[in-house]
Amino acid sequence: MFKLLKRKSFRFDIRHQNGFTSIAIICFIFLYTPIFTMMVYAFNQGDSIALWEGFSLRWFVSAWGNEQVKDSALRSLIVAIFASGISTTVATMAAIATTRTKSFRGQNIVYAIINQPLMVPEIVTGVALLIFFALVKTVTGYAGLGFLILAHTAFCIPFAYLPIRARLEGMDLILETAAADLYATPWKTFRLVTFPLLFPGIIAGAMLAFVISLDNVVITELVKSAGQDTLPTYMLGQLRRAITPEINAISTVLLAITVVILTLFYLLNRKSE
Repeated sequence: MFKLLKRKSFRFDIRHQNGFTSIAIICFIFLYTPIFTMMVYAFNQGDSIALWEGFSLRWFVSAWGNEQVKDSALRSLIVAIFASGISTTVATMAAIATTRTKSFRGQNIVYAIINQPLMVPEIVTGVALLIFFALVKTVTGYAGLGFLILAHTAFCIPFAYLPIRARLEGMDLILETAAADLYATPWKTFRLVTFPLLFPGIIAGAMLAFVISLDNVVITELVKSAGQDTLPTYMLGQLRRAITPEINAISTVLLAITVVILTLFYLLNRKSE
C-alpha cells in the first residue's frame, strides 16, 4: 500500500507544473484574439477594418450578393466534395490493405508513401503537382477543374487515411473471423461486418478531408487555371487589392462551417471510441 501511495504522489502531470496555467492562457490569447477581432469587425457598419462604426449585417449581405463570391464558393464546394469522396475511398482501401494483413517487408515504406503530403512542405507538393499537370495539359490540351480536384485528392488522402486506419486498428477481428468461419465471402464479410463497424471512421476521415480541401490555398493557387478561383484564393486576391469588412464576413462564415464540421468530426471520433 505504501508503494502504491508513493507511486501516485510522484506521478507526473504537466498541469501541476509552475506556470502551466499562465502559459496556456497566453497561448490561447495569441491564438484566438486575432480570430475574435476578425469576427467582430465582420459586423462593422463602416468600411474600415480597424475603426468600429456600429453594428450591421451590411457586409454579410454584400458578400451574399457578390456573384464572384458565389461562384468561388460553389467551386470550392464542388472541389471539396469530389476530393473528399475520392480521397476517402482511396484511403479506406489503403487502410484495409495495410491493417487487415500480416506484417510484410517494406510496410513502413508504404506508410511513409501514403503520408508523404504530411511530411513535406505543402509548397513542395504544390510545385510537384504543378509541373506534373503542366505536362499532362501539354499532351492532352485539357485545362478543366479535374486537375484541381485531383490535386486536392492527392493532398487529402493522408488526412482521411489516419482516422480510418485508427478505427481499423481499434476493431477486434473476432467478428470478421466468425463471419469467415460461417463461410461468408470476403466481400460479404466486408459489407456486413467490417464496413458498418468502420463507418464512423470513414465519415470522420471524409469530413476532415473536406475541411482540408475547403480551406486549401497553396496547392490551389499553384494548380488552378484562369477562372478557377476557389473561395480562399478569391479572398487572397481581394486582400492584395483592397481590404474591406466583406473579407471578414466571408472568413467568419468559412470559419463557422469549419468549426461545425470539425465538431462533428470530434463527436464521431469520441462516439467510435
